Amino acid sequence: MTETMEAFRKEADRCAEEIRKHRSVHIVSHIDADGLTSAGIICTALERGNFEYTTRFVKQLDEKALDTIADENHEFVVFTDLGSGMCEQIKARGISAVVSDHHQPQGTLDLHLNPHLFGANGSYELSGSGTTYLLASALGKNRDLSSLAIVGAVGDMQHLKMGQLVGINRLILEEGVQGGHLEFKKDLTLFGKQTRPIYKLLQYSSDPYLPGLTGNEEACIEFLHALNIRYSQDERWRRWIDLEVSEKQKIVSGLFQYCLKSGIPSYRIERLIGEVYVLLNEREGTEMRDASEFSTLLNATARYDHADIGLAVCMGDRENAYEDAKKLLAEHRQNLVNGLMYVKENGVTQLENMQYFDAGSQIKETIVGIIAGMSSTIVENRNLPIIAFANTEGGIKVSARGTQDLIRRGVNLSEAMSTVSAEVGGAGGGHDIAAGATIPVNMKEEFARKLDHFIGEQLRRKTGTG
Repeated sequence: MTETMEAFRKEADRCAEEIRKHRSVHIVSHIDADGLTSAGIICTALERGNFEYTTRFVKQLDEKALDTIADENHEFVVFTDLGSGMCEQIKARGISAVVSDHHQPQGTLDLHLNPHLFGANGSYELSGSGTTYLLASALGKNRDLSSLAIVGAVGDMQHLKMGQLVGINRLILEEGVQGGHLEFKKDLTLFGKQTRPIYKLLQYSSDPYLPGLTGNEEACIEFLHALNIRYSQDERWRRWIDLEVSEKQKIVSGLFQYCLKSGIPSYRIERLIGEVYVLLNEREGTEMRDASEFSTLLNATARYDHADIGLAVCMGDRENAYEDAKKLLAEHRQNLVNGLMYVKENGVTQLENMQYFDAGSQIKETIVGIIAGMSSTIVENRNLPIIAFANTEGGIKVSARGTQDLIRRGVNLSEAMSTVSAEVGGAGGGHDIAAGATIPVNMKEEFARKLDHFIGEQLRRKTGTG
């Protein structure tokens, strides 16, 4: 890994050298937690270096977006968390740029930072924000920004494959720990340890799904009551961070026993405990203290066309921007609940190798992927990837979500979405476990048929029955 890191840093130095030749830089980034943290990292580094900069957030870097960027005639452009799939198109338009990304590269570009080019895997060894952190490190002393790189990696679910951050992500984590900015520890992996009342942690658990507890507030309160855990104190709900170590142990042990009785397989139960990442410079009890909660807060701003608010939070605004972000998060949560109810009521269509639902205009296309991921808790068959369709401007947005089990069995959603969307006149890509595409309006049925066949081929290839 050190050789990989050395080669990576060398290339980052070369990219930084090119950036230093310019006084004004235009940042183009993706609208999700990894994209926002990437933008936060590079913008902070540029601000510290007294550069002028402007920002733009896009859902997808397509030909149209590139035409707009080219027409604006920027002195220099830095693409973060996107761009690797559009190298030839960037070159063809004569855009002077650095691409700092972690998605599968297509084509070549002179100034291109991407883990795949150094033999590392961009779906779990390095995120877009991690790549951009290494670029920022080459621009100056920016070790404190390692925290944002970890938030981006967690937002991109890079810790799930191995149960912890690995590869170059791990080296960045270690830099953050050495600098006193980060801490990692084994803890309960349920979401909301900093901000949610403890019964809500259980009520909203989706990975693992806790039959009888997930979605049932009364049962969760009763579960804690049976363990003699006080869930409120001084008229305030107690959070995970308010509990004594002995109380935490009691809950974990109770959960393990509950899951065993419910017949949940042991590998799923083990996912209750994992490595968690704490941002030591943030106030306890806020979303920013926990990498997972911070990434969700950022997703809420980006997916409701307020990436500027998320960027401001990444760059340190803990007043107005933070308050606005919290309001967007509350709205986001309500929309997720509504979206999940829609899937529950309308059901999914099951094909041989995948299952899908068509949300039309009922679910915002920026959150349909999250709802596809959450749907695994309510569908009958959790052994098939979930595909979601939603209307978008001038086409259909497709989101695909898999599981670690499916990846082990040979499914690669990035390859599937990229290949099949191109066959029907669309474009797509992403990671093996989560990918997206945009396709023409009239191609939905053909796309679903072809995708089902393609995923079937992947499964057969792995088992050697193809």
